[in-house]
Amino acid sequence: MATVEGKRVQVGDWVGFKSDIEQSGKIVRIDGDRLTLENINGFDGDYIGGQEITTQLARDCWIEG
Repeated sequence: MATVEGKRVQVGDWVGFKSDIEQSGKIVRIDGDRLTLENINGFDGDYIGGQEITTQLARDCWIEG
């Protein structure tokens, strides 16, 4: 189980995070405090630009929507 902003999140939820710029992804896997996020349109920025999958720490994310 992971928490974002004090709330439990689950696979299928959308969260925001910052990697170069603020962006968002859908949680596709949770490993402890690590969230694997997907965005079929691809992410932006120098570090993850063009990728469709990234892993972010739950503490570095916020709930979207």
